Amino acid sequence: MAFDLIIKNAKTRFSQGELLQIAIHSGKIVKIAPTIDENAVQVIDAKGKLVTESFVNGHLHLCKVYTLAMMDEEAMGAYTDGSMGGAMTAIELAARIKEKYDETWIIENVRKAVKLAVKFGNTHIRAFADVDTKARLEGVKALLRAREEFKDQVEIQVVAFPQDGVVRDPGAEGYIEEALKLGADVVGGIPWIEYTDTDAQTHIDTMFALAKKYNKPVSMLIDDAGDPTLKTLEMLAVTTIKNGWEGRVTAQHSRAMALYPEPYYRKIEHLLKRAQIGVVSDPQTGPLYARVKDLYKAGVRIALGQDDIADAYYPFGRNNMLEVAFLAAHLMWMNSRQDMEILYDLITTNAAQALNIQGHTLSEGGNADIVVLNAESVWESIWSHEAPLHVIKNGKEITAK
Repeated sequence: MAFDLIIKNAKTRFSQGELLQIAIHSGKIVKIAPTIDENAVQVIDAKGKLVTESFVNGHLHLCKVYTLAMMDEEAMGAYTDGSMGGAMTAIELAARIKEKYDETWIIENVRKAVKLAVKFGNTHIRAFADVDTKARLEGVKALLRAREEFKDQVEIQVVAFPQDGVVRDPGAEGYIEEALKLGADVVGGIPWIEYTDTDAQTHIDTMFALAKKYNKPVSMLIDDAGDPTLKTLEMLAVTTIKNGWEGRVTAQHSRAMALYPEPYYRKIEHLLKRAQIGVVSDPQTGPLYARVKDLYKAGVRIALGQDDIADAYYPFGRNNMLEVAFLAAHLMWMNSRQDMEILYDLITTNAAQALNIQGHTLSEGGNADIVVLNAESVWESIWSHEAPLHVIKNGKEITAK
């Protein structure tokens, strides 16, 4: 039989320097061996470069990309203050941009960002769209449109996200349900932004009711401020278990975790494992971040995300997960070779687990979502954070020209 694609002279993270050949057929990796005698429709010579799973971005506010130029920097200043005490104020300030929301200009920004994802080998994105009484359905419509346009290059999971709350934004719940009817993939949430713990639990319960009604996974921005008394991560984990939604929930940020007393952190770590919740941390977009290394060692589904690209919260970003890992290496002092291997997991295999993406592994039977890097090791790839030489999605080359 002729394979669709063979990658030859490939170095992998686990081949101990040996060069391998990787055969792909019908979107799957079907054979990995030192020599493959069968023919293929296409052959890529990796020339000894590192070949791995493609990159996964578990958190991107895709409807907001490139909107920084449309507003002042007041919101960013409030969000990135050293103690993150002004995080809620930042969200309130940033909401002003949504008065101008229109699908026609949002889609152009989205296309630009997704094309960068293709360039940098980022083939899976959990993309948040603000859906509330200000944004209405303009952002989610743009993301659903992009999901269809780029379906053969990037898997975009569209999150219907009530950025301004549910209890404190009456009418947001109805818009979220409309977004799900339009085809949104994931139910979002941001319970910590509510004014009381009771309202935060109502927020979570309301979104879980929609998730169960439409059989959708859940992604919530959790405890995104410098306040160790925030408890919505605990609420989310307990609610997940009560609803039998284990393995179908992710918590983005969880920055307050950095300030938890150790006994309380240990309880949360246990709850996260029991609920099989994925945690996506974005250390480059704020001065606090989840205890990434501890969570990884504990076996929690921990990942890194881009979070923002040139919006009210963060002025940079290229949809380049190697760049995110590079920044995280500095911010979290993960500079050893072993640490860099962990960081690489956090943007590939671990990131896929956090989003419950099945088969994202460079092994026989795995999905043929692959990058051939312009580097020979994980260390070099994070050091240079260059675009891959080849990007493969569903067994087909999609490398940006």
